[in-house]
Amino acid sequence: MENTIFSILPPLLAIVMVLVTKRVLLSLGVGIVSAALLVESFSPIDSLIILWDSFITSFWDNGLNMYNIYILLFILLLGVVTAIVSLSGGSTAFAAWAVKRIKTNRGSKLLTAFLGIIIFVDDYFNALAVGQIARPITDTHRVSRAKLAYFIDSTSAPVCVVSPVSSWGAFLISQLGVIFATHAVTDYTPLQAFMLMAPMNFYVIAALAMVFFTAWTDNDLGEMKKHETLARETGVLFDPNKSNPGDLQGNFPENNFGKVKDLILPIVSLIVVTLFAMFWTGYQASGKVMDIFVIFENTDVPLSLFIGGMVSSILAVLLYTRQFKKNKDASLGLLGKGIISGINSMLPAICILIFAWSLSFLITALGTGEYLAHLVTDNNIPAGVIPVLLFVLTAFMAFATGSSWGSFGILLPIGASIIMVVEPELLLPVLAAVLAGAVFGDHCSPISDTTIMSATGAGVNVIDHVMTQLPYAIISAVIAAIGYLVLGLTGSVMFGFITVVVILILFFTIWNFKSKRVA
Repeated sequence: MENTIFSILPPLLAIVMVLVTKRVLLSLGVGIVSAALLVESFSPIDSLIILWDSFITSFWDNGLNMYNIYILLFILLLGVVTAIVSLSGGSTAFAAWAVKRIKTNRGSKLLTAFLGIIIFVDDYFNALAVGQIARPITDTHRVSRAKLAYFIDSTSAPVCVVSPVSSWGAFLISQLGVIFATHAVTDYTPLQAFMLMAPMNFYVIAALAMVFFTAWTDNDLGEMKKHETLARETGVLFDPNKSNPGDLQGNFPENNFGKVKDLILPIVSLIVVTLFAMFWTGYQASGKVMDIFVIFENTDVPLSLFIGGMVSSILAVLLYTRQFKKNKDASLGLLGKGIISGINSMLPAICILIFAWSLSFLITALGTGEYLAHLVTDNNIPAGVIPVLLFVLTAFMAFATGSSWGSFGILLPIGASIIMVVEPELLLPVLAAVLAGAVFGDHCSPISDTTIMSATGAGVNVIDHVMTQLPYAIISAVIAAIGYLVLGLTGSVMFGFITVVVILILFFTIWNFKSKRVA
């Protein structure tokens, strides 16, 4: 069943079930079981064995899988920080402080969008940190959690994929180095190529433009309009009947002793300590080479996140214990309740993430990515349509596998191999199209880890986030696809870029005009 059309059935089955049943764990479970059966040709015993392997590999892979373990611990620690900050009254104090300075619904949305761009070092870190900072403000101004999740998701990966000083940038620059060495490309260094590819990432341009347009206006599409109307008119920010990862379940007493610093200091320490840890681990792993790009290429992101989360949670606890003398409700018992509540709030996200990793392991064993890649390599494709074709293929691969990085690893070298034979001048546009397609597919996939993290950071149901984000992502992708088609047919990056910008302006003008007429 490997490397055949059957290899795409498990991810498609999981995705279809998610969209139909709205039950993520059940749908992922069905996808996992079907994948295990296909890998082992429906042998019951062998299927059970590889099913077990798919889960255990998340924690043990020839030794402890510290990458995944640190990510899971960081998520739990962030839940603890959120709970303690809420318990101490820091969230309430910060919201009251912010309302005096950010007085409009538009201001809260623009702040979130700008935060998503500023905190660009890692997509996980971005999704969770921006959520913690922005949520009290957007909640106060009745911005739906679905809109918050959309802003988080559509600024985290898109910014990381074009930023050289990020975990994504370091990974991609190293990938470019291997590709250039393989094909004897000497016209530019991997770093120079990465920087040149940024304006060729048409999906990122369209997605970020869409974020800021919707943040500035009150225009919404599809399901998002329902969520925003409900939030604006009733103050109900999310569906209370659905599971929302990252949302606290404990009932804490009202605390008027909280200060703004009870929220600011833990969040600032999280950012500063994580950045320092990323720098230090990269500096040590690179042989103490003082080169920022080399450092970020070698940094240990999960360990850095764990260290930052640990320091932040300890600081949040210490700030709360300072209230013991003046706040009669503050106690060690309530502190313990807060820690447990914070951990429990992140358990749904943890479970979904582990299931997604398991499915990714089995999809790799099935050769789903290789099968999709062969669809391109086994057919004679005209050079002019290769950029748009690889954009669409990579999007489908990332959607089906829930992994943008996995799609990078498979299709970047394949795309380079194809275009170097057919039209070497289009090498960078083709590689940029692969990056763009991976981010788009990742945005649409309910089994993507970044989708799950964005929903967790915003405190909204994963499926609600997927369904409300889809229209914006699809429109951005269509505009990007047209840009890549123009680029491929004309051979001009400038013509492709101008096409994208013109379509965006026309679309926003028409959309805004129609929205005003309806209003």
